[in-house]
Amino acid sequence: KQWYQRRVAITAGEIDIKRYAKVEKVPGGSIEMSEILDGVMFNKDVTHTGMKRRIENPRIVMLDCNLEYKKGESQTNMEFMQETDFRKILQLEENYIKDICDDIIALKPDLVLTEKGVSDLAQHFLLKAGITAVRRLRKSDMNRVARAVGGQIVHRTEELKDSDVGTECGLFEVKKFGDEYFTFLTKCKNPKACTILLRGASKDVLMEVERNLLDAMNVARNVMIDPFLVPGGGAVEAAVAHRLIEKSKEIQGVGQWPYRALAEALRIIPKTLMQNCGVNTIRTMTNLTAKHATTGSTWGVDGETGNIVDMEDFGVWDTLQVKSQVFKTAIETAILLLRIDDIVSGVKKQSDIDAEKMAGKFQAANPQEGPEE
Repeated sequence: KQWYQRRVAITAGEIDIKRYAKVEKVPGGSIEMSEILDGVMFNKDVTHTGMKRRIENPRIVMLDCNLEYKKGESQTNMEFMQETDFRKILQLEENYIKDICDDIIALKPDLVLTEKGVSDLAQHFLLKAGITAVRRLRKSDMNRVARAVGGQIVHRTEELKDSDVGTECGLFEVKKFGDEYFTFLTKCKNPKACTILLRGASKDVLMEVERNLLDAMNVARNVMIDPFLVPGGGAVEAAVAHRLIEKSKEIQGVGQWPYRALAEALRIIPKTLMQNCGVNTIRTMTNLTAKHATTGSTWGVDGETGNIVDMEDFGVWDTLQVKSQVFKTAIETAILLLRIDDIVSGVKKQSDIDAEKMAGKFQAANPQEGPEE
């Protein structure tokens, strides 16, 4: 019951490393320059060169709408009867942009982030008010920003409220790596999303580091959701195999062989570790089996030397969730293969073809006589 309650609580807290822990790979520098930011970053620059590129404790407004005049969804024809009509249309567009910007300026933000575009006129009004704007962010990046700095993503400027403004960011800064600009929102008070910045000499190095990092993050996530560990180094497989062999001795006849077959399959894991270390597989496997029969079930194989060591003291562990899933998948696959009693093929067997030919020759040699008239 306690395990179930913990799992529900952690799931409600959303341990989603795919959406809320973004890995950004920036070529250049060394691996030691990699870091986990207490905030987020994304590959964007400010929309106007005159806007600030560094702001401490910024007030951030996040939008999901255009800061430009709306275009018609279908073709629109306009007929002007007087010379001033065209100026009126331009003035209406300008007034619309100004009203949008006034809604934003009323909250006195320092930074505006939007998933859509920002027109030149809107940039002018925001720059005049001392506001920095960043446009065309991805939806996933905007969700991470909202979780890191607080506040809400707003779909219309008329609906902006003071509670929608993100105020938990300590520093907004734009940095340049190579030829590209990156926006950093760091020193957040209580970030629920982060960015992991990876640096490396080449893209191949970065890809390899990212794969290893994601594997480690998934292990940490599994431990948080299902906080149970089992000894590594083939100890679990050797212990289960020993119990299956002992169980098979209590069964008479053919019924004992499935237990023995599964035990031999499980022993492949410690045997493979021994082969990789270059030790005598038969002798070492015998010693491991003797340890499990007499001492305990935590003995496994040292992956570097091939010696038999106590994994509890050695400090090598596997997650129960992954180990149980491996066992289930292997057993279900074996059952699936055993249920197949024949090979399904779209090609006829040669014996069937020969049988049909023989049947045709027999019918030709003994034609059926027609009815008598």
